[in-house]
Amino acid sequence: MNTQENCLKAVAFALEKKAYDLQLLKVREISSLTDFLLIASGRSDRQVSAIAESIRLGLKELGVTPLATEGVDEGRWALLDYGDFMVHVFQPAVRTFYDLEGLWTEAPHVALADSGQA
Repeated sequence: MNTQENCLKAVAFALEKKAYDLQLLKVREISSLTDFLLIASGRSDRQVSAIAESIRLGLKELGVTPLATEGVDEGRWALLDYGDFMVHVFQPAVRTFYDLEGLWTEAPHVALADSGQA
């Protein structure tokens, strides 16, 4: 699978745990840090942790493991760094505070069939 396909798998794993307001940003043209950022929200510490773990375990079954993880146990903001893509799962107040979408306004959004908006 290519990077974008891995990101879309991560979206599916996040939605299994009822993540919402998912945004997939293609940053490869404007950042040397990574190619894609997946941003998602969860409503509680427990849900943020569950979303991050669902993504980590689901991708692990596909042979894709993160280079680093942060914040999964605390649950306010979890980061999964896969090198060519990063996953950020936030509680709403923390997501608003860090405003990653605002920092990456120039990045094109990848259309998602289901972004957990409902």
